[in-house]
Amino acid sequence: MIKRYTLQKMGDIWSEKNKFQKWLNVEIAVCKAWNKLGKIPDSALVDIIEKVQIDDRTIERINQLDRVYNHDVLAFVTAVAEQVGENGRFIHLGLTSSDVIDTALGLVLKESVEVLESDIEELLEILKENAFKYKDTVMMGRTHGVHAEPMVFGLKFAIWYEEFKRHLERLRDVKDVVSVGAISGAVGTFSNIPPELEELTLQELGLKPEPVSNQVIQRDRHAQYMATLGLIASSLEKIAVEIRHLQRTEVLEAMEPFKKGQRGSSAMPHKKNPITCERITGLARLIRSNVIPAMENIALWHERDISHSSVERVILPDSSIALNYILELTKSVLKDLVVYPGNMKKNMDKSKGLYFSSKVLVALVEKGLSRDEAYDIVQRNAMRAWDTDGLMFKDALLADSDVTSRLSKEEIDSIFKVDEFLKNVPYIYKRVFGES
Repeated sequence: MIKRYTLQKMGDIWSEKNKFQKWLNVEIAVCKAWNKLGKIPDSALVDIIEKVQIDDRTIERINQLDRVYNHDVLAFVTAVAEQVGENGRFIHLGLTSSDVIDTALGLVLKESVEVLESDIEELLEILKENAFKYKDTVMMGRTHGVHAEPMVFGLKFAIWYEEFKRHLERLRDVKDVVSVGAISGAVGTFSNIPPELEELTLQELGLKPEPVSNQVIQRDRHAQYMATLGLIASSLEKIAVEIRHLQRTEVLEAMEPFKKGQRGSSAMPHKKNPITCERITGLARLIRSNVIPAMENIALWHERDISHSSVERVILPDSSIALNYILELTKSVLKDLVVYPGNMKKNMDKSKGLYFSSKVLVALVEKGLSRDEAYDIVQRNAMRAWDTDGLMFKDALLADSDVTSRLSKEEIDSIFKVDEFLKNVPYIYKRVFGES
């Protein structure tokens, strides 16, 4: 991922240095296991642990050897063995490349999920805070982009809160799925490695063993990781798109923060564009697009080919880094979101009271009309109000004998109360937050 969208913590996790460090962690854990099984002398193990390290010089040496070997694991093994000398021969004893790569990847994915978990936990706090902050902020609910019925702005945050609770559970589930390793040899049969070695190695690393593998850990695990990232990115885009719509000049009910000194356009100094939310939308598309290649990685030839390898070197770091970045952007936008309750009220008034149509429909049905008869009467008056300048829906109803013969003015007045739409909001909050 390019530096512009890389935050340090996640960037460090997916750095070349951390990748090689995790490979080294696996190799040392294997050496410790061999030592317990009597294959590596104590003195050799101490020599390995004390001398091997991953620093800039080591990485340079690995890359130099890789240009010759065209095999990064062999380049790595040679480079770290050189640091040890004679006892370097014990490094990578009995292993195949995938034992190291896939087990180390489990460590990296586990670290990555933990950062994303923390991000979502922080986002949930912001969503909950805004849900209660705007619990009484009345606005127009829209379906198909058109005025529907009144709601409160806080409900949008409540919906997002519930959605991200599910995402947090998905992340916790997928952390368990990817936190596995396999130290089982060339085609997973433990031909040069006793099963006890894998057990001891993975205990040292804090990973679970893959119950059965061939040469690789099966890629449905990694596809599930990517699918989880794709779902989270889609929900972040959902939030971003909502704010982008609300920020339109003709709506202007909410907008992303515009920092002091920020400039919106090179040509038009008046502009305040929703660029952060648009960036979230764009990177969400990128993350989602990487889900399909992850699923295509599941089908490999026989016990292993490397068609998945080049794909994963791009999609796993890029998607993890991008998701971490847009989670941070979303937290920033929602924490300092600019809200215009006055504009929400003005926009509601543009509907001329038409949003009470459903309640008038119910009232007429309760007076004995069939639903079709009542619907025709209400729709006729709604269209008349909509098409006539200055005519409010309530006044149209009061001028229609088909309505007034069944509903008194007092009954119509009692229908036209916004609070009736919102009476069960506390019940919804109780279900979501456990408090209202």
